[in-house]
Amino acid sequence: MITGLLIILTVAAIFLIVKLIDKFVPQNKKWIFTILFWIAALFIGKALYDSILEPIKFKQIKKVRYAKVIENLKDIRDAEVAHKAVTGKYSGDWNSLVKFIDTARYTLTQRKDSTIIDIELSKQFGIDMTKDIVIIDTLGTASVKDSIFKNSDRYKTMMNIPGADAKFTLKAGEIEKGKSMLPVFEAKMEKKLVLADQPAYLVFEESETIAVDGVNGANISVGSMEEISTNGNWPRFYDEKK
Repeated sequence: MITGLLIILTVAAIFLIVKLIDKFVPQNKKWIFTILFWIAALFIGKALYDSILEPIKFKQIKKVRYAKVIENLKDIRDAEVAHKAVTGKYSGDWNSLVKFIDTARYTLTQRKDSTIIDIELSKQFGIDMTKDIVIIDTLGTASVKDSIFKNSDRYKTMMNIPGADAKFTLKAGEIEKGKSMLPVFEAKMEKKLVLADQPAYLVFEESETIAVDGVNGANISVGSMEEISTNGNWPRFYDEKK
């Protein structure tokens, strides 16, 4: 909208200048103003071209950079979910989380339904009474690292923000829900960290984004310290397999 208004105002200004030159400048001096006019027109045209192209380039750049950031956040989420599955809580420390991935193991179990005699009811009614139970057998253990990251060691650098000399902010704790205290975590970074070389006005607009197909707000994040969630705040197309 702003770009369109600039184009309209520029065209109107050029038209006005041409009229003024034609009306007030002597014929023998018009060539000077014609040269100056074309020089100014070239500068204005370049500025308009950049104002139209900049947002298009910015959108392409941010999508590529956000995708790399989000891949790391997905790894962080997988690591945190595994940590909770084994320990019952999330980790708020990068060193502890990496050490956990390096050394921890899942317990593999098998669940099966069975039926047995209910001794108490059998005594009460004088006949054999049964009840259903669930039997859980321990089959062994499996490496958390191999289960999530297979042959990759990218979990050792997942805390680093791609394209920025900084780490994601990581927090973990508990929040009260009903009468229970439930574990939560959050990993996040400010968008401006990976957009530092982009036009300031576009970075500011991006930090104010509220859109269905956008990463809303000033941060890219996964998890929450305010609600029970392991979701990221990015749109679904970042999760699509390529």
